[in-house]
Amino acid sequence: MQLKKASLLTKLVVLALLIAAATGLLNLRQQILTAQGDLAEAQAQVAEQKQINAELADAVENSDDPGRQEDLARSKLGLVEPGEYIFRFTD
Repeated sequence: MQLKKASLLTKLVVLALLIAAATGLLNLRQQILTAQGDLAEAQAQVAEQKQINAELADAVENSDDPGRQEDLARSKLGLVEPGEYIFRFTD
């Protein structure tokens, strides 16, 4: 039995295919890393939005609470009870 030696052209074709496959794999790896970064960012945004939604749901559920209304009047509108004074210190 006699083995045939691969011709130079066959070796070059195989080498070119290996280089193309390696380049494709590196490109795919970079795309995966980018997608993982995008996924992590999206998951962080989802978690932040869930927290905001929970706070808003709590605000809606407790909107009739007089203490909450008073806190909102003080913090958002700057209102005070009769006879109260607000002192603000600036630098």
